[in-house]
Formats: sequence, structure tokens, C-alpha cells
Amino acid sequence: MTQKQPLFIQALLPLIALAVAAFFSLFYWNAGMLMPLMISLIVTSVLGVLLGHKWSDLESYMGKGIQRALPAVYILIIVGIIIGSWISSGVIPTLIYYGLDLIHPSIFIPSVALATGVLSMALGSSFASIGTVGLAFIAVGDSMGFPLALVAGAIISGAYLGDKFSPLSETTNVAASMAGVDLFSHIRHMLWDTIPAFLLSVLIYWIVGLNYAGEVKSIEEIRTINTHLADTFVIHPLLLLVPLLTVVALIKKYPTLPSLVLISLIGAILAYIVQGASVSDIIGAMTNGFSGDTGLESLNNLLHRGGITSMMGTIGLVLVATALGGMLEDIGVLKTITETFINRVKSTGSLIGSTVLSALVVGFATGAQILAVILPIRTFKQAFEDRNLAAKNLSRCVEAAGAVGINMVPWSVPAFFAAGVLGVSPYDYIPYAFFIFLVPLINVIYGYTGLSITKKDDTKEGVKHAG
Repeated sequence: MTQKQPLFIQALLPLIALAVAAFFSLFYWNAGMLMPLMISLIVTSVLGVLLGHKWSDLESYMGKGIQRALPAVYILIIVGIIIGSWISSGVIPTLIYYGLDLIHPSIFIPSVALATGVLSMALGSSFASIGTVGLAFIAVGDSMGFPLALVAGAIISGAYLGDKFSPLSETTNVAASMAGVDLFSHIRHMLWDTIPAFLLSVLIYWIVGLNYAGEVKSIEEIRTINTHLADTFVIHPLLLLVPLLTVVALIKKYPTLPSLVLISLIGAILAYIVQGASVSDIIGAMTNGFSGDTGLESLNNLLHRGGITSMMGTIGLVLVATALGGMLEDIGVLKTITETFINRVKSTGSLIGSTVLSALVVGFATGAQILAVILPIRTFKQAFEDRNLAAKNLSRCVEAAGAVGINMVPWSVPAFFAAGVLGVSPYDYIPYAFFIFLVPLINVIYGYTGLSITKKDDTKEGVKHAG
């Protein structure tokens, strides 16, 4: 049977099924995103068969999609182990103890975004930033009494500053390479959207943080938390060398998984030597999460987390979402949708807007960050050339939407990862991740105003306006 390209209305069916099922599952059934993704996967499978694809081919498409997510799955497993071992070893309690002492509530939220952003720039990895300082900040913020959704939103904003802007970032390199742009020319062009978006985000976090600063826990409550921490764990500044060692290993670009495994083992050794934990307690914490008693219920709730099993639900969502994404790509659904956007382009503004929207739709459909970068560049590259627009305009707006904006999609791999590590639902923190909204929006504004849109024949670093 000949394989056919889906019509636009056919291509919309899996996305409509996903959106409708998600609406009922989240707001009426309170059943999460796994079943909506499964329903969309079933609809996509039926559509694939009707378009002439064999079932064995569809299985292969799903396998290809899942394969892209395996690095994230492995990291999720290791991060679960790290959380358990770092709590047992006293690393996270020490971070909380000194964080409560040193960081003033009035500047806590903007400090979260700035510190996470600086680390993410150095690491070139949002996942590594979220899994290290992000975890510490969520613990400190919870202890202070800040809304976890707000703290998580600030962490995400900072983490994706580096994912978008660091020369070490995979998505930054892929976007530049796919568009045929010099890496540092691409990065310089992103100054136009990244800097204003991040500075505006930090300003908003400062204003919002001030509103909550007066409502956080009193000095007496914070002292109570620190007293219980000191009674339960050995608190010592040298324990802070463990997260510092993690950052150094990642900055030096040692292989991520072996580095994280080593860090988790160091945590386990410290739990045994420094905290006097038994081997069974340490293995239990790394498998099922920390379960010790601090004598303070709110502190127990904060520290009872981590372990491999805590990540299994998130991993299941990642696998189903990426299987769906692989099938949507290979039966031609994404190609049909993105090509439809091109046909509606009438101006430079509509071209930029369509490119941004296309990347967001790919992210909505697949949950895969790398696909949301690659597919729109493939689709729109010729359209940018036809309008005599420099390819760095394309790479910039695709990275804005595909690498950063994809975090607006609650079932995307980045959102699932952050939720698994931070323990905050994407539906709660997404409204507070201001950076992920501002970057795509600024690109659309630039598209319609012509500001910072360069022509192909503009060989200098100056900027021409494009109508």
C-alpha cells in the first residue's frame, strides 16, 4: 500500500485528540497527562495505518522517538538517586541551613533566576542546572515559605537562559548548524531577544518576590527549622564541596552520566561516614527516597523525596510523549502542519510569527525540544532565503520557540524533567516562568517592526530593518 501524506485536517486529528483529552483529564478527571497522550497515540496509529504505513513501521517510528529521550531518562534516574543520597548525606540539609541564614527573602526570587542563569551559562545544560542548584533553591524556598510554583518558575527561567545562550548548549549548536550559521554569529544575534527578556524577567521576579517577602516565615520559624536540621544532621560547610564538585565536573565537560553517578556515590559515602547512616538506609533513600524523621512535620515533607521510584511516573510520561512525537514526525503530520504555515506567509512579520508558531506546534505535538528546533529550520529555511533574510534570524526565532518556548507545553520532555526533579507540577510553575513567554514574544515583535532583522547581504554585524 502506497504511503500518503496526510491532509491538513487529518494532521490536526491527533493534536485535537490530545488537546480535548488533556482538557477533560486535567480539569474533570484529575488523571494527569498519561491517558491523553495514550489516546493521541492511538489516534495517530490509526491515522498512520489509513495513510498506508505498516504496523511494524509505526513501531519503528515510536522507537526512534523514544531513543531521542533516553539521555533524559537516564539523567532522571541518576538525579533521583542523587536527591536521595544528598539528603541522607546532609548536603541538601546543609544547603537549606546556610541558605536560610544568608539569603534575604526580599531578593530571594530574583537571586534564584540570576544564580541559575549564571550556572546554566557555564554548564550549557538546563537539566544539569535544575538538578543541582535548582534542587537546592526549591528546598530553601520551601523552607522560607515562598510558593513553590514561583520558585520553580524562576529556576526554569534561569536554566533556559543558558540552554538558549551558552556556546556549550546542544540546542544552540544544533540551531546554528541546521541553519548554516556561525555559532558565535548566532549567539551575538540572540543578544537582541535574550538580554531584554531575561532582564525583564528578573525585574518581574524582584517585584513579585517583594510582594511575598512579607509573608514568608518569621525569623523564629526559620530558626526552628535550622535547629531541627542541626539536631538531625551533621551540618558542615565542607559538605557544600559536593555540589561544587558537581558543577566543576560539568563545566569541564566530563561525561554527564558517569559524573552524576560518581557524585551520587560520594553522597552515599558521606551519608555513611559523616551522618552515620546504615547501608540499608542509604540504599533505601537512593531507591525510594529519604524517609528519616526530623521531628518537624513541615521539614519532613520537604526532605521526604528523591529515589529512583520517585522518577518512574515522569519517565513513563516522557516515553509515551516521545513515542507519540516519533510517530507524528514519520507519518508526515508535522510536515503537513508546518508547510501549511509557510503558505500563509505574506510579510517578514508573518514569516517570523509563523516560524515561532510552527516551533511551538511541533513542541506541543511531540514534546521533544530537539525536534522543535530542527523541523521548523528545515521547513522555513528556503522561505527566509527567498526574502533575502539572513539565516541567523531563522536560527534565533526557532531557538526562542523550540528550545525555550517548548517549556510552555506541560507534557514536553523539559517540563516533565523539571517537574520530576523539583516536585512542582508544570501546570503550577509555567505561569511563573516569565522568560519562556517573553523570548518568543520579543521575536514576533521584532518580526513585525523589523528591529534587529538582518538581510542576507548585510555582511557587517550592524542591523538592517526588514519590511
